Amino acid sequence: MGSNIEQSQDDVPHEKNLKGKTVTSQKLKRHDSLDLESSKMPGAKQVVGWSVIMKLAFQSLGVVYGDIGTSPLYVFSTIFLDGIKHEEDVLGALSLIIYTITLIPVVKYVFIVLQANDNGDGGTFALYSLICRYTKVGLIPSTQAEDKDVSTFKLDMPDRRTRRASKLKSTLENSNFAKFFLLLATMLGTSMVIGDGVLTPCISVLSAVGGVKAAAPSVMTEDRIVWLSVAILILLFVFQRFGTEKVGYTFAPILCMWFVLITGIGIYNFVTIDITIFRALNPMYIVAYFQRNGKDAWVSLGGVVMCITGAEALFADVGHFTVRSVQISMCCVTYPALILAYLGQGAFLTKHSDEVADTFYKSLPKSIYWPMFGVAVLAAIIASQALISGTFAIIQQSLALGCFPRVKIMHTSKKHHGQIYIPEINTLLMLACVLVTLAFRTTEKLSNAYGIAVVFVMVLTSCFLVLVMIMIWKTHILLIIAYVLVIGSVELVYLSAVLYKFDQGAKKFW
Repeated sequence: MGSNIEQSQDDVPHEKNLKGKTVTSQKLKRHDSLDLESSKMPGAKQVVGWSVIMKLAFQSLGVVYGDIGTSPLYVFSTIFLDGIKHEEDVLGALSLIIYTITLIPVVKYVFIVLQANDNGDGGTFALYSLICRYTKVGLIPSTQAEDKDVSTFKLDMPDRRTRRASKLKSTLENSNFAKFFLLLATMLGTSMVIGDGVLTPCISVLSAVGGVKAAAPSVMTEDRIVWLSVAILILLFVFQRFGTEKVGYTFAPILCMWFVLITGIGIYNFVTIDITIFRALNPMYIVAYFQRNGKDAWVSLGGVVMCITGAEALFADVGHFTVRSVQISMCCVTYPALILAYLGQGAFLTKHSDEVADTFYKSLPKSIYWPMFGVAVLAAIIASQALISGTFAIIQQSLALGCFPRVKIMHTSKKHHGQIYIPEINTLLMLACVLVTLAFRTTEKLSNAYGIAVVFVMVLTSCFLVLVMIMIWKTHILLIIAYVLVIGSVELVYLSAVLYKFDQGAKKFW
């Protein structure tokens, strides 16, 4: 009894010493099986207010969409490397661009893939972690509390979909080859995303700074463009230390201005030059484009795929924001702005097919050329942000699964756990970007390597998503077949084109 009184008296000074200080242990939440089970019940989910969602949607404009948003700077020039041979080729290429943007970033990523996040995190490792959570295929230990999120209350009725899921699950669990292959594919896909994070800043900044050469070729030589691009890239990576929230709030207004301007210029071009450009919405122009050009049309798909660079960032960066905020910003701002911008460029090229090498800058009204050039450079700098943030996110996931050396991870936001900064990775990315820019020097050479990194990750994501559909979501088999036939086949065609283009580009480079 005396010891108890003595202990309570000893606690008093400790309480006095702790007054005015934050006790971190009070903020730690304890999870048990009942918490996890009850969290699945309707109404038990943590509700994120619309004000928070809209703020995150605004921030996401400055982080997620810089890459895909600045693709109008160089897409047509990478499609028609040898010039436009037939007037209707513009309509065919424009139709390919419109339907590719609609099918891959919007239908696939925004409405399907984002639902396959792993407790809010996205990217290749998140998909792998999600699969490992429901099947015993992981070759690496996982200690998350949700890994044993199973109870007798969650038993499924033995219908056809459940039997299909169980059969596939059993096949994967009993095959060592499948386990090694899944892990190897995950790590390869992650490497491709990191490679994308290196190439994106290079191609975006080079294409934007190249606008000076279009206006004053005697002033800006290729060497000056390259060194100016290198200086801009170094400044971009130095700015990363301020964190996703500050970067997002700083960059988002510039991207908003960029989307407004390219929308306005697109509308101006197709209204004043060729209002009938909306004919490109007819997919028959795609069929005619392939019939007319054959193998050349297939090779040009390596340029078309440049219009969806950064689509993987939608998924990789979702951990920095929320699924709903990314969906809102993509569907309400980015998608309509891009479609109108490409329609305007297509209208311009129907009358000025010889200007395809500098479509974006040549299509600008002269009165706004230099202001637009300034915004374009800023937008291109921001374009690099999407994959840089995505690289930070997937490195954190791979580190948590024991697949990456220990590095220092700095959490830059008290409100959103996914907003992080990794100094060592930032430095390595900066050095890699500088070296790549100095080595390749032009966007044409960069696009050959860039396309492979982009499309390979998309194909890998689709493969993992099919496993998720079968084993976890238990999706109807007809919907799975439709996904594979439509989206899967399109991605495989694009992959074949970029592989061929890379081989040809490598020969020209060396």
